[in-house]
Amino acid sequence: MAADVHHITHPLVQHKLTLMRQKDRSTNSFRRLLHEIGMLMAYEVTREMPTSLIEIETPLEKMQAPVIDGKKTVFVVVMRAGDGLLDGMLDVVPGARVGHIGLYRDPKTLVAVEYYFKMPHSMEDRDAIVLDPMLATGNSAVAAVERLKETKPKSIRFVCLLAAPEGLKNFHAHHPDVPVYTAAIDRQLNDHGYIVPGLGDAGDRIFGTK
Repeated sequence: MAADVHHITHPLVQHKLTLMRQKDRSTNSFRRLLHEIGMLMAYEVTREMPTSLIEIETPLEKMQAPVIDGKKTVFVVVMRAGDGLLDGMLDVVPGARVGHIGLYRDPKTLVAVEYYFKMPHSMEDRDAIVLDPMLATGNSAVAAVERLKETKPKSIRFVCLLAAPEGLKNFHAHHPDVPVYTAAIDRQLNDHGYIVPGLGDAGDRIFGTK
């Protein structure tokens, strides 16, 4: 199956991403911009979300009108940086459930190590949207989706702010069935596994840590 990558090129997304990349951007401003990008990306990611018809009554008459079942959607946060995208997504799909996967990257091996996993029940009835701002080496994303697949969700989509070509190749080598939605595909990884030109460590910039 061909790698399925959706590059979200909307001018508003690209403009806000440019502001986020700037090294002198404050923590507050970075967090607010990520929240706004999360909202905008949610529109693209949920474009194919299924709807069902219900009967409603307008001021003039009864009609059949489409609604989504937000409770069937699960935003899966890859901790901790994924939290930065969550609030914006929930603004658009407030009925969604939220799952968490805790992973940290071993600084020497760059391998993802799991320390937390909590999902809603009945995942086989739910569409999972995985949130992790940076797809760098892809090791964390591969591990997160591998673990998520054990719960057998109805579908899985992966959303990131930035992706490196190496990360996309690694991710789709392991999960060719999972589409990736990203605002940018940057040039490459550096020797430390960071995306360049990138925007630095997303978690540190969201939470003001070093």
